[in-house]
Amino acid sequence: MRRNMIRERRVEMGSIILLSIIIAFGTAVLVVPLTGGNEKGKPYITGKGKFFISIVAVVFIVAVIVYYVTNIDRNWTALWPLFMITTLFGFFLADGKERLIKGVLFLGSLIVAVYMLSAPLWNANEKYKVAKMDQKVDIEPFDEKEKPASVPPKFARNKMKKAFGQVPNASYYELGNLQIQKVKGEYVYIAPVEFSGFFKWWKGKVTPGYFMMSATNADDNPKFVKREMAYTPSSFFQKNVERHMRLKYPTKIFYGDPQLEIDDEGKPYYIRTYGHFISARNGFQTTGVVVVDPATGATKSYSLKKVPAFIDGAVSPEAVSLQNRYFGKYVHGFWNSIFGKRDVKLPTDEGTEANVSPVFDDHGNMYYFTDFTSPKKDVDSMLGYSLTNGRTGKATYYTGNLQESYMDSQGDLQIIEKKFIEKKWKGSMPILYNFYGEASWLTPVLDSNGFLQKYFIVSAANPEVSVYADTPNEALKMYKTALQRSDSTVNGSSKADAKTVAGTVVRVFKERVGDYTNVSFLLNNKENFVVSSELVPLAIYLQPGDRVNVKYLNTGELFLPVKEMTIKGLEK
Repeated sequence: MRRNMIRERRVEMGSIILLSIIIAFGTAVLVVPLTGGNEKGKPYITGKGKFFISIVAVVFIVAVIVYYVTNIDRNWTALWPLFMITTLFGFFLADGKERLIKGVLFLGSLIVAVYMLSAPLWNANEKYKVAKMDQKVDIEPFDEKEKPASVPPKFARNKMKKAFGQVPNASYYELGNLQIQKVKGEYVYIAPVEFSGFFKWWKGKVTPGYFMMSATNADDNPKFVKREMAYTPSSFFQKNVERHMRLKYPTKIFYGDPQLEIDDEGKPYYIRTYGHFISARNGFQTTGVVVVDPATGATKSYSLKKVPAFIDGAVSPEAVSLQNRYFGKYVHGFWNSIFGKRDVKLPTDEGTEANVSPVFDDHGNMYYFTDFTSPKKDVDSMLGYSLTNGRTGKATYYTGNLQESYMDSQGDLQIIEKKFIEKKWKGSMPILYNFYGEASWLTPVLDSNGFLQKYFIVSAANPEVSVYADTPNEALKMYKTALQRSDSTVNGSSKADAKTVAGTVVRVFKERVGDYTNVSFLLNNKENFVVSSELVPLAIYLQPGDRVNVKYLNTGELFLPVKEMTIKGLEK
């Protein structure tokens, strides 16, 4: 196995050397005059052979270094600047028919250069077609039985850093980039342990593993998982995972950083999105993903249709963010994005990964969320929002209720900052949900040290309706009451089924909340309910022994929200 890998590395390096030799000789042929003598008044180069060899040597060394260090793709289209420069020098150094030929080549290189550099001016419509999204009004209502991935990455990262003592030889390493994914049906954050420098890599050779922490439970403690990895982003030379991918796939166009994903058995893999240019060497469209086993270096390429089931983010957040820009910016072409800006909408930059935020739907599918705002300054209304499937890249744009004006994520963060201005707390990772038929922002609130303090929910259509609590479930419970007190109502658009029950009240608890009273009660069927006196005014008279008919939402929570209720003997 080891011999095969050494042989493969030699072959891969050999491809760089061979390509560099071809480029070096091609450059020398174009630059060094091949014909002509020492005519009076003409430039004369002594020792053409030495000059030719010098050009070959210098270009060969530079080409090897550039290809190896930058990991640029090895397509011939990447060489157009070199072709233009060499033909220009060749034209001035040659004479006679050779000058004419090299002049024609230089003009050809200029045409290629114009084509390459002008691509953004004429391929905007193609970019928009590639990024065009299906359109809907609103996302499906949130299932109250599910838990949103509500732990912000910054908080999770802080907890992982404090748990770094679990790592063997911790001084060699540092925490890598966070990645959210679903493992065995649970939503978790994954962060690899990376080398902290060249000499640490030289001594350590392999990283010891990765951290895992719940993305739904802020009380969860990070767990260090031992899995040695040799091919990582922080390794050097041919153990660098980006270089390893490039050596395996020299012509693929990668977009975005490598990300760590783990399967249900806990085995880690590094993945990276690849695709093709829209036209010339401009623009990008995702077509697949490269997967590397960081322990052995085994590498495989998959199209988006054949991505392994354990991979949630086959499409990189960078590629999704680029797609969002195409969709919002080029709706009427390039020039409209500069002048006029009719129907232009800009994706906000409040996302947690490359300006987008990963979220999961009820079926465990990962999407990247982004909201769009107006290009006009000082406007915090949301024009719409998008969800892009992390495995397929298929995106949907939601316009929201066009009869209402929705606040964007920046407006949400500004409200939180004003609400907690004395404590200097700020919001992080705002995500738009459909809570009880109301478009609502759910945002974790962090202190100045990055530790989680509260969860804040505010109506996107009516920012005056807002609540905050210690947990998402507590905040949701308070939000129901707040909606009942406002002009909004907890309506039937919730995913929870509306049911009815009749029974006898066993226990009652009443709590004053603002101008109204929240009444919690237990029926003889052992089920708990909660209702606001704003919705059912006569609920303030409820007492043990009363017979009631209740219509409620079966949310699966401990206290079920009441929609309608009649108390026997107190009917109107």
